Amino acid sequence: MVDIATRVWNHKWKIDPIVRSLIDTDFYKLLMCQSIFRNKPDTVVQFSLINRSHSIRLADLIDEGELREQLDHVRSLSLTRGESTWLRGNTFYGKRQMFRPDFMEWFEGLRLPPYTLEKHEGQYELTFEGKWPEVMLWEIPALSVLMELRSRKVLEQLGRFEIEVLYARAMTKLWEKVTRLRDIDGLRIADFGTRRRHSFLWQDWSVQALNEGLGAKFTGTSNCLIAMRREVEAIGTNAHELPMVYAALAKTDAELARTPYQVLADWQEEHEGNLRIILPDTYGTEGFLRNAPDWLASWTGMRIDSGDPAVGAETAIRWWQDRGEDPRQKLVIFSDGLDVDQIEALHRQFLGRVKVSFGWGTMLTNDFRGLAAADALAPFSLVCKAVSADGFPTVKLSDNPNKALGPKDEIERYKRVFGVGAQKAQAVVV
Repeated sequence: MVDIATRVWNHKWKIDPIVRSLIDTDFYKLLMCQSIFRNKPDTVVQFSLINRSHSIRLADLIDEGELREQLDHVRSLSLTRGESTWLRGNTFYGKRQMFRPDFMEWFEGLRLPPYTLEKHEGQYELTFEGKWPEVMLWEIPALSVLMELRSRKVLEQLGRFEIEVLYARAMTKLWEKVTRLRDIDGLRIADFGTRRRHSFLWQDWSVQALNEGLGAKFTGTSNCLIAMRREVEAIGTNAHELPMVYAALAKTDAELARTPYQVLADWQEEHEGNLRIILPDTYGTEGFLRNAPDWLASWTGMRIDSGDPAVGAETAIRWWQDRGEDPRQKLVIFSDGLDVDQIEALHRQFLGRVKVSFGWGTMLTNDFRGLAAADALAPFSLVCKAVSADGFPTVKLSDNPNKALGPKDEIERYKRVFGVGAQKAQAVVV
């Protein structure tokens, strides 16, 4: 096991880069990339960094030269032979050769495209533009770099013993969570914490802690590199990015209304079983389910990623019941800003009514709240999203209006098209 405090004290980026591999990313990104490579390879997309926590002035905190060095290092990466062998030959979700030969040949030759970096009012404006399959793979590395550079900036102000004590306290804090979780009968939980992690080394340690402490209750990690190295399952399906880009390309309101279902029709052609998970909240869960085609009711489950998670799960249960499906045979994955108290409460409420699973993210891999002076290591909300497709703006509504993205006039248009009424705003912490 790595001595994290010693590595942090001694690290130099050239021997300890933030992003170590093109597969130091979330599994769902590769699954979606293959789908996009097949269905919309020439769509030109722009991704942009969005810091929802405006009080964290990243451009004042992080040195631009260091940021460019880390981003340039990411651009130098390509798949190693071992990584390619793992992707080509491993079994994912019970399926061998999840990744097709044509996709793998393309991926093996990939270098990530250029980026544009500017400063504006204490924040970095970081953008990536190009063909969708290439540009989309910047999202997770970009977030990982910014999050860890912020952590390193805070930690470089500490002495050796202060760093030792800080990590000892962080390990104790996480292990106390693990000991609470292992008392939950029937728990199924995975690491979803790559995108806003404290650091790669800390995410790796967290995965080892869950694996050691929870045993079979720990179902895997979203991080492909850690899954490969630690020999645990790689976990993930699809995300809001797909319907956001498909919708931006729609020519009419009627076509726009159909796009969330076209995304899943394309997905269904490629995947089966536990990869058939509905993510309904991109343009409002209620409207999505109200207009959903009947064939979606047979899918394996649903991921709840915004709004009140209990309300979302109850909505899913009623929808399945109304369509003659047994909710007890369906999977509900909770994944929005979870921590132990909420995991315990949701598990109690829904166990036996549906199959319950949790994707534990930022509060697993970046809960350093209260461990540094002025709470300087507390997690914050940083995202990197597709903001345009072939020159047209993208929109995300969510079940929480505080997570909405896009131009105001387009947000109002999408609300009209998808029949989104009043929404309850909730604070966005991570």
